[in-house]
Formats: sequence, structure tokens, C-alpha cells
Amino acid sequence: MLIREFVDQDWSQVWPIIEEVIRAQETFPYDPTMTADQSYGMWVEAAPGRTAVAVDGQRVLGTAKMGTNRPGPGAHVATASFMVAAENRGRGVGTALCREALTWARQQGYAGMQFNAVVQTNRSAVELYQREGFAVVGTVPGAFRHPTLGRVGLHVMYQKF
Repeated sequence: MLIREFVDQDWSQVWPIIEEVIRAQETFPYDPTMTADQSYGMWVEAAPGRTAVAVDGQRVLGTAKMGTNRPGPGAHVATASFMVAAENRGRGVGTALCREALTWARQQGYAGMQFNAVVQTNRSAVELYQREGFAVVGTVPGAFRHPTLGRVGLHVMYQKF
């Protein structure tokens, strides 16, 4: 597996990953009716942010976006998001993308990384982030409407560098 910069030719493989994740409505608080064009604008980060893909040969396994969490006085904290194709989950793709984002953020001089909305019931993501040094610093009760579990919490997770 190689992690590299996203290029426009990757979109034909990245969009189906995003589409599957947002349509499932289990792990991301994105509008499930979002189109490919809307998703492109939301997912593909402009510089100084970064969008990356994890690939095996020409096949995209997963994707990440990273950048500044908030502008102005909050610009010293990074954020990132990750999506992995369903058939590639549990194979270390998410971990590799998370580590890539952490390395990138440190190299850019950020003071830490914050995840704003980690669905509490997304155990694999929560456990991955905790293994990589993040802590849950707060949970907004009932802030995410899960399709089968009803309203569940959204964690704010943080790692200081």
C-alpha cells in the first residue's frame, strides 16, 4: 500500500467510497443526498490543506483530507477525515491514513489535531484514534441520528503534539 497525493484522475474511485459512506449514514454527518460535485468541493482540500489516497497499484483503497481545523485564532490546530472502501476495512488502511495525516500536521507545524464529530458508535474509528494517541475530550449527546440506533453521541477527539 502506498499513500500519495490525490490527483483529479482518482476521483472516479474516490467518489464511490464517499458515496457509500455518506449514504449509509452510520459514520459521517454529511448530507446523504450530496452529489459527486458537491462531495468533490467538500472533500478535496485546497492548499495549504491536503487530500491523499491510499492505493494498491492503481486501485484506491481509501482517502483522507487534512487541513486547518478553524481559521484565525484556532489555525494552529489541524483536523482530518478518513474514508476507506468497505472491502478494504480492517486491513490497516485507516491506520495508515491517520498516521499520514498526523505526520503531515506535525510537519506543517500544527500544535495538535482535533476531530470534531466522531460518531460514538463508530467503535473501529474511536479505537483507532485512541491507539494513535487521541483522547475523547467531550461528547455531544444525541447529536448524530444513526439509521438503526437512533440518536447517538458525537465525540470531539484531540491529540496535542
